[in-house]
Amino acid sequence: MSGLMLNLVCEPSRGGKSGKYRGNAKHERFLGRRHYLEHKGLLKEKQNKKRNKKNKMKNKNKSRNTQHNGGDQSKPGAIFPKFTSYLPNKTNEPSSSAQTFSRKSTFSFPSTASTSRRHPTHQAAPRTLGPLKYVALDCEMVGTGPKGCRNELARCSIVTYEGDVIYDKYIKPINPVMDFRTRWSGIRRQDLLHAIPFDQAQKEIVKIITGKVVVGHAIHNDFKVLKYFHPACQTRDTARIPLLNQKAGLPVNEMVSLKRLTKAILKKDIQTGKGGHSSVDDAKATMELFKVVESMWEEKLSALSLPAKAMDLALNQKT
Repeated sequence: MSGLMLNLVCEPSRGGKSGKYRGNAKHERFLGRRHYLEHKGLLKEKQNKKRNKKNKMKNKNKSRNTQHNGGDQSKPGAIFPKFTSYLPNKTNEPSSSAQTFSRKSTFSFPSTASTSRRHPTHQAAPRTLGPLKYVALDCEMVGTGPKGCRNELARCSIVTYEGDVIYDKYIKPINPVMDFRTRWSGIRRQDLLHAIPFDQAQKEIVKIITGKVVVGHAIHNDFKVLKYFHPACQTRDTARIPLLNQKAGLPVNEMVSLKRLTKAILKKDIQTGKGGHSSVDDAKATMELFKVVESMWEEKLSALSLPAKAMDLALNQKT
């Protein structure tokens, strides 16, 4: 009798406060609701909604990645130009427009991680309807970021083949300036007080140089701070023209400074004093140096260029 009483007291009832039985009841209610939803066909609908929501999130993340890699044009970023090349027939005899121009091809240079580090190679510019148009470009940079270690554009000057200034503006860097580098750049704090924003300057500069042969000294550095990639076949880097080194009596493979080349070939002094460089003077000196060897250099590039058909095939493969 006492054993029976003990069992009645110790064994919890099904509806009591025991966690075990409360858990079983909760699970039974869950199963009941699940069976009800399955019977009504609502469970599949709920699962489809979840699946669609996940797919939307994936698509949104993909679009964000695309914008981050250059799709978003609202923020200043790298510009990859498109240009059209007209390839004439081998004989320069006049003919109909359908025969004169074999094919018209438009392509843009791809974005690669190594493009900003790679030096532009000299190639013959695509043939156009008229004479090649040359401009010389030079940029001055200031330091931003930790201890001013990052280069950013602060001034850009462009001159024509004749040396006339067609662009010369101070440009406000995207990030706060930590080092004005006045001794070399010639930039002072007051110069940037009313400077134009970078994205505006970038559009103005690209509009000027698009479709033209751009001359510069170590010009890959200028294109880098401009966040722009000019076609290599339309670029002339006076720091990498061996004929200039020969004229100056210097080793062909040596990277010679603009100041040294100008002194040796043009007998002019630039970048003197502690006031810093002038991008206008540097651009003019660069164009003058190029003109010294222009005919020989362009002839050499033309001799190295591909025949019209082979070039046309190469262009089409890039598109």
